[in-house]
Amino acid sequence: MREALQRLGSFAAVGTVAFLVDISVFNILALGFGVGPITSKVVSVTLATGVSWLGSHYVTFRVFAGRPKREEAILFALTNLAGLGIAAACLVVSHYLLGLTSPLANNISANVVGVLLGNVFRYVAYRFFVFRPALPAATATLCAAGS
Repeated sequence: MREALQRLGSFAAVGTVAFLVDISVFNILALGFGVGPITSKVVSVTLATGVSWLGSHYVTFRVFAGRPKREEAILFALTNLAGLGIAAACLVVSHYLLGLTSPLANNISANVVGVLLGNVFRYVAYRFFVFRPALPAATATLCAAGS
């Protein structure tokens, strides 16, 4: 239980850093450079994903990092693509369907509601799908022999 709480705290810390990258880049692009809200969100989440992978791999889930890094990075990227879809869907609903187009409304829908829902999804996916311990050598040998 203690390890799980530490992992959750570490996930929150890594997520906070990634969130700061996400929200900063989103607002710099959308407000500073006049880039559209969806494009701004895609770029900001892409950069935040890199920060998040580093923290997740080397800090939060390091004891579960048993996959080859390339495979892990691909699964991590796919998980974050789904998380991006969650945040973008919140923004699309708010901005285009509900007509809430102010910078505050865009930030609440993308960076509060979207990030919250996306992070719940990400934590579960990281813990049980992306970062899985390597199979012990004896188990891996038995599995390979049975194939």
